[in-house]
Amino acid sequence: MAENEENILEQAEVAEEEKETTAHEPEKKAKKAEKRWYIVHTYSGYENKVKGNLEKRIEYMNMSDKIFRVEVPQKTVTQIKGGKKQEKDEKIFPGYVLVEMIMDEDSWYVVRHTAGVTKFVGSAKKPIPAKDSEIKKIINRSSSQTQKIELDVKVGDKVRIISGPFAEFIGEITEVYPDKAKLRANVSIFGRETPVELEYKQIQKI
Repeated sequence: MAENEENILEQAEVAEEEKETTAHEPEKKAKKAEKRWYIVHTYSGYENKVKGNLEKRIEYMNMSDKIFRVEVPQKTVTQIKGGKKQEKDEKIFPGYVLVEMIMDEDSWYVVRHTAGVTKFVGSAKKPIPAKDSEIKKIINRSSSQTQKIELDVKVGDKVRIISGPFAEFIGEITEVYPDKAKLRANVSIFGRETPVELEYKQIQKI
């Protein structure tokens, strides 16, 4: 009977130990560092240099298991100058670089001491991770951004309309709306000045 009681006590102790171990597992997982996105502030115009410098440091300091991605969000802008189209990359957030990493003293050191980096967004000692939803919006905006057309025109310039109901007419610009890639011009129709709204792609500077 005594042996049975001892066995039961032993089994109870083992069960209790397993219970405690299981109970602490979520805490251990919670304490384990997570991969998060952080925003790094850089000197203006150094965003791509910082990206290149940091990627090199990750490689030769063997930090690829803690620093995973470095992104400079950009969009494509189409400029039309002198009738010629030119494409260029325009930064969505000048002066900032996104870094996906597991934050600890080592990874912080590697990023913070990369040439061109001024600071992490957050307090000096405690960088604040960005929300995943915000990062997704930024990256999606960068990859799916529709092209914006910039045209070197101003009020008073003469333009030829190349498409639409007023094609082949000449107009004089009275207003320019760069944000909408549109403008307003006066077009002479049957001897009368008629104001028309046009998209940049509908006109050609004379």
